[in-house]
Amino acid sequence: MKKSLLLIIGLVLICASYSGAQTIATSVYTKDHIKNRKPIPYSNIRESDVMWSKLVWRFIDLREKLNLPMYYPTTPEDDRYSLIDLLMYGIENEGLTAYETNDDEFKVPMTMDQIRSKFDAQNDTITQRNRLTGELEEKVLSGEMHTDDVKRYMVKEQWFFDKQTSTLQVRIIGICPIREYIKDGDSELDGIQQKKLFWIYFPEARPLLASHEVFNPNNDAARYSFDDLFLKRHFSSFISQISNVHNNRQISEYTVGLNSMLEAERIKNDIFTFEHDLWEF
Repeated sequence: MKKSLLLIIGLVLICASYSGAQTIATSVYTKDHIKNRKPIPYSNIRESDVMWSKLVWRFIDLREKLNLPMYYPTTPEDDRYSLIDLLMYGIENEGLTAYETNDDEFKVPMTMDQIRSKFDAQNDTITQRNRLTGELEEKVLSGEMHTDDVKRYMVKEQWFFDKQTSTLQVRIIGICPIREYIKDGDSELDGIQQKKLFWIYFPEARPLLASHEVFNPNNDAARYSFDDLFLKRHFSSFISQISNVHNNRQISEYTVGLNSMLEAERIKNDIFTFEHDLWEF
């Protein structure tokens, strides 16, 4: 009788410890496909095979419906990040290099303190009275970065025609997040300020982008990575400038309003018309 009682108590304790140790699964299966993904290497391009090339800069507005997966979630959730939060994670933890925005040649690296200053998230020191001793003490308040202020991205890319494969291709060279905010003391009527935060060299960021998924509104089981999003052009954008003799001036410097949109469409059509004209029917 005593042995049976001890056996029952032992079984109860084992079951209790097992039920306490098990975790609550948020999905019926484990997602490992995207986590273990590696970026597909670019094919080698020889200079002699490039018969035409053009540098293009474009803006991605995250308020457009197609671009919402880059903006949300505004705070990281489990393994899901917005694009800016993923880039910040890469800079802080994965050794991803951020570059100055004075130019887009990726020459001068930025420190984390410099990036925080671009977000107006510098540490502040205040003086307050200690409740226990009654003496005045200095306290450092850490600044908070509002990454949801990033509403746009500038993308630098190169279009080229490879005569070896007879294809018009595009390679993204760099990404620059742009912060939109209202300056302290100003009202919304005074206008929204825009500030380029940093440049990221896209090929360096590809391993990080390839291992994090993007929300697919049509199917949770068929999500793709940020690397897929850019390579397969799953985003909406408009051209802001191309390489030109006028020191690569932007379209906004010589046109305004509707004319700027028409000029951007003209440039886009010229690129695809060039490829079409290479073929004979």
